[in-house]
Amino acid sequence: MKTEKSVPKYAELARWINEQIQEKKMNAGQKLYSENELREMFGVSRQTVRRAIGLLEQEGILRRVRGSGTYINDNRQVNLAKRMRISVVTTYVDGYIFPRMIRGIENVLLEGGYSVQIAFTNNQHGRERTILEDIIRRDEVAGIVVETTKSAIPNPNLSLYRKIMERRIPILFLNSFYPALSIPHVSLNDHMVGYEMTKYLIRMGHTKIGGIFKLDDLQGQIRCSGFADAMYESGLEIADRNVLWLDTEDVRHMEKQAGRILERAAGCTALFCYNDEVAYAVLDIFKKTGIRVPDDISVVGVDDANLATLGDVGITTIPHPMEQLGHKASENLLRMIRDPFFDANYEFEARIVERDSVRRLHVR
Repeated sequence: MKTEKSVPKYAELARWINEQIQEKKMNAGQKLYSENELREMFGVSRQTVRRAIGLLEQEGILRRVRGSGTYINDNRQVNLAKRMRISVVTTYVDGYIFPRMIRGIENVLLEGGYSVQIAFTNNQHGRERTILEDIIRRDEVAGIVVETTKSAIPNPNLSLYRKIMERRIPILFLNSFYPALSIPHVSLNDHMVGYEMTKYLIRMGHTKIGGIFKLDDLQGQIRCSGFADAMYESGLEIADRNVLWLDTEDVRHMEKQAGRILERAAGCTALFCYNDEVAYAVLDIFKKTGIRVPDDISVVGVDDANLATLGDVGITTIPHPMEQLGHKASENLLRMIRDPFFDANYEFEARIVERDSVRRLHVR
């Protein structure tokens, strides 16, 4: 759910000027209203007018000429209007949630008249760097959609993102974001994911709840914070011995983590898993060691991927919007191309899909 914020007066004025340009009511080379005229038209202070003009200058939309006034520059919009290609960068290409997410992106962009250039990082910073350098060198796209790579650890590529921002090319993050950059994102509300699923387990009577979270993706940290808030709010203890952190390589080889998983799950009646991929692997490890789900321990995941229904026990989960998320990200990017002041941040709400992997102990 997108949280609405009050828009400062200078931002409202900047947006109005930009809309006049978009609607061809002001054209490149035309002189803008004077500061006094704008102040009287909108009933704002001179400082507000100057701040709005300064913001539009930074965007390359206006230019001041000493002794003459402020003029419509609009080079940014003219430049972007000539470009009909969007670059889409995701971590993976196939399996799990990615094909449907990419399909949602492509559908909107192709309908909007854009061609789509797709690249994959394989969740590696080196590959991400190569892709970004190529985008910067070619300098031919109207906008960029990027799924973050290992967003919870220091990223050596932030300077490349800043270079793209300096060129005023609209860029939007998918699934997560890099906290050091002021770039909008479209994702699940990951705090709500952790909070709502944990509250659900508590309502089902569970008080000894463990967690498996992803260490190198920001989603893992935010979901853990939601998990923690729900536990503390309910007066429950979080035992460090029952929380396990895994990185991308660990998740690829879950069989090697069997010992750690069994150790951390000991004493728990329920286990919150970072996603369905992890939950599915956990169910397999439990089955091989004679632990019954949900009779001995309940297990939940996130994403509602195909894996959630493939095993002997259907996994209770929170759906990832997948195609809907790709659709929204593309829509918001196109809005950013038309309006550089559009707030493109959007987070989808969490809802629980109940299956057979959770046992009701008692009603709290």
